[in-house]
Amino acid sequence: MSASTTQAVPEVPVYLRRDGFTPAPDLSRLRDAGRVERVTTPFGATAWLLTRHEDVRTVLTETARFSNEVRVVPHLPELDDLSEDERWPLRFGNLLGLDPPEHTRLRRMLTGEFTVRRIRALEPQVRRIVDDQLAAVERAGSPVDLAAEYALPVPSLVVCELLGVPTADRAGFNALTCRLIDVSVPIRERLRVGRELRDYMSDLVDRARLAPGDDIIGMLIRDHGPELTQAELAGLANFLLLAGHETTANMLALGTLALLRHPDQLARVRDDPAAVGPAVEELLRWLSVVQAPVARQVREETEFGGVRIPAGDLVLLSLPAANRDPAAVERPDELDISRGAVGHLAFGYGVHHCIGAPLARMELKVGLPALLQRFPGLRLEPDGAVFRPSHVFYGLEKLVVSW
Repeated sequence: MSASTTQAVPEVPVYLRRDGFTPAPDLSRLRDAGRVERVTTPFGATAWLLTRHEDVRTVLTETARFSNEVRVVPHLPELDDLSEDERWPLRFGNLLGLDPPEHTRLRRMLTGEFTVRRIRALEPQVRRIVDDQLAAVERAGSPVDLAAEYALPVPSLVVCELLGVPTADRAGFNALTCRLIDVSVPIRERLRVGRELRDYMSDLVDRARLAPGDDIIGMLIRDHGPELTQAELAGLANFLLLAGHETTANMLALGTLALLRHPDQLARVRDDPAAVGPAVEELLRWLSVVQAPVARQVREETEFGGVRIPAGDLVLLSLPAANRDPAAVERPDELDISRGAVGHLAFGYGVHHCIGAPLARMELKVGLPALLQRFPGLRLEPDGAVFRPSHVFYGLEKLVVSW
C-alpha cells in the first residue's frame, strides 16, 4: 500500500471547522438562532445543515423519512463522469450507507462480536496492547509525540487483531485512512485511496477463505459465507478498519490533551476508578470526534427551523454543535467529567448507533487512566498540540509531551 502526495485545495466547510476543542463560532450561531442553511460538502453536493440536538436526533431516528442509501444520493457534480460500475462498489458493506432491511441483515451478522460479554473477554488483550505500547513510549524517552506513538498504535493494533490484518501493514493503513478522511485532499485522490483499501481487503478475504481464522473476517466466512458476496465481505472489513481505529485514536489523543488542560479532572481520572466511566462519556460529548455522519436524503417534504426542505434534498448533521446544544445540556461548553452520559450523540443514534461503541468505550477506559498512571508527571510541551483542521474525524496532528 502507498500514499501519494497531492496539493490541498478546497476550503474547509463550516460544519468541519473548530476553534481548538470548540465548534466554530459560525456553527454555534446557526444552532443558537435555530437557523437551517445550505452548505456545500467537500464532494461538491449541497445539503441543508442541521445543528440543534433535537433536529439531529430526529433525523438519526427516522430512517423511513431520511435515507442513508448511497444508491439514492444524487450524482455529485465532481463525479458525474464516473460510470455506474465505478460508483457501485462504494456502497458494498458500508453500514453507514445502507437502510433497513439491508442494513439490518449485515449489522446482525456483526452484532455478536460487539456484545458486552465479548468486549469483556477482549479486555485483557487490550490491556496487554496498552501496556506494551506504554512500555515502548517509556523506552523512547521524553519528549514524545503521543498521537503517533500511543494514541494511534493502540486502536490500530486492536482492530488489526480483530480483523486478522497483519500488523506489518499497520503503517500503510494509517497513512491511507488519514488521506481518505482529509477533505483538503482532492476528491479523486480520496477515491483512489478508497479503492486501494478495498482492494487490499478483498485480497485479505481471499486468503481468509482458504483458512478462516478466529478473527471477525474468519467468523463471517464460517457463519455467513454463502450469504455474503466478496464485495460485501471486503466492504464490511474496510468499514470496520476505518471506523475502528481512526475515531478511537483521535479520542485518545484529544482526551489526553483535554485532561492536561483540566488538571483537577485529570487527577480524578488517574486516581479514581469510579470516575473513569463518566469521564469517558463526557469527553465523547465534549470532543465529538465524528463531526458529521453520512448525509441523509429527504424522502418526503419536511421542515426544520421554519425552512421547508423538499424530497430529494440532502440534510447534513453537525454532531459537535448538537452535543453542545444548551437546550440539551447545561453549561454545554464546560468540560465536567462528573456529569457522565447526558444523551450525547457522539456514537450516533437509532439503527445507525455505532456498532463498535462498546469496544471504543472499553479502549478509552483502559487507555486513558493507564497512560496517566504510567506518567503521573505528564505535561504538554510548548506548541506541542497541533489540531487537524480539515478531517471528517477531528483530531491532532501531534501531541508532544514530557514527563
